[in-house]
Amino acid sequence: MVADETSVHAPDQGEIPSPGPGRSPSPGHGPGRSPGLTPPPGPLLSAARDLLGVDARPLSGGYSGETFLVGAPGEEAVLRLYVRNPDRAVVDAALHSLLRDLIPVPRILEMRTQGPAPAAPAFLLTERLPGERMDLWLAEAPRAKRRAAGESAGRLLARLVGIPFLRSGQFVGADLAVQPWPTSGAGLEDWVEAHRGRGAFAQWSDDDLAGLLEVARYAQDLLDAAPDRACLAHSDVNPKNLLVDPTSGEITGLVDWEYAHSGSPYTDVGNLLRFETDEAFCTAVVATFAAQAPAVSPQFVELGRAVDLLALVDLAARDGGTPVVDQACRLLREMSRYRNLAAGRPTWR
Repeated sequence: MVADETSVHAPDQGEIPSPGPGRSPSPGHGPGRSPGLTPPPGPLLSAARDLLGVDARPLSGGYSGETFLVGAPGEEAVLRLYVRNPDRAVVDAALHSLLRDLIPVPRILEMRTQGPAPAAPAFLLTERLPGERMDLWLAEAPRAKRRAAGESAGRLLARLVGIPFLRSGQFVGADLAVQPWPTSGAGLEDWVEAHRGRGAFAQWSDDDLAGLLEVARYAQDLLDAAPDRACLAHSDVNPKNLLVDPTSGEITGLVDWEYAHSGSPYTDVGNLLRFETDEAFCTAVVATFAAQAPAVSPQFVELGRAVDLLALVDLAARDGGTPVVDQACRLLREMSRYRNLAAGRPTWR
């Protein structure tokens, strides 16, 4: 059972929450990540140190500024604060319980699911999983190991696709009730129009935008023709959130579940292949996913890119650039120029 708001003990890792009622949105809709304001690192770091009475070091790789490494070498744990969205702590705790022994997720050591931020923020304290961050390991790894990592990642994505829900939407509460997205009636073309003039799009010409709208219409038609099926989507499966055993290439952890939701079976494969260029890794992901993912379309790479268009547009519309925002802007410009989703990227088959 997930602990109540005053508990600091780990939930029962064997109990599996069940989804609640909700309404299914149109195919291809998923979470729009609001840009928001990241709290300054000073108060967060102080809160992390005060919370457990131990030293805390910001954990590299993410952009939230809310994740810290605590403890002495060899006894380290990961502390995740929930200052921006305290209600998400109970959802992430429920997901960790649901996925224990199915997906390589960390064990929860302590938790508080609600609290006045930032003085006493909601938090999860989890074990630190073994392995190296894939984004740091992949470029230097031998080809055989990169291929093994791709096969392992393909198996992981296939397992996520095999965890069904009755409808698409965002998770709410400890029972993982599925709440429909507020924009569930809109399509991808409307999504692009809604972001016109924001962020990088303020510098786009009318011709550039017309090209992207053409791609959005094609992507929505593709998604509308696909069977409407919902499953667990991590929604941020990229190499910085994957841990890998450097000796075997096996995935040892999938971390950072703050955007997980019930959504398209093509969300995560689209996310993982978004910017990746390593041929050995990507072809192994695609071949393994095709062989093991249940009930997916043979067009899953193209469908993944169609679903991913929503996230790319959201990223490009943000104020202030991060490396991933800059990459999203470049990819969208290429889509507009090519007038297709691939934008020069291989199919990896």
